[in-house]
Amino acid sequence: MATDYDAPRKTDDDSESIEALKERVPDKLSGAVDVEDADNPSGFELPGADLSDLELDVVVLPPQEDEFTCVNCFLVKHRSQVDHEDSVGLICRDCA
Repeated sequence: MATDYDAPRKTDDDSESIEALKERVPDKLSGAVDVEDADNPSGFELPGADLSDLELDVVVLPPQEDEFTCVNCFLVKHRSQVDHEDSVGLICRDCA
């Protein structure tokens, strides 16, 4: 069956008034604070908190043949990002 996507569609939900929709949607500008934070479920952490008891497992890879470290921004980049070589070392395109 062919569908005409340009034709206006009317459903039962379209008959709802704007006032009814406003009542269903929470007001974002209200003074209420969302206490539950999905990104930080353990609560709020202040900057400078003591994280000395936190143990991190990080795998450090040795430099690859097709990578270089920019002497200006100290980021590891692919060789295709080399702009020029300075007296100190290689400079990436972003820093040039």
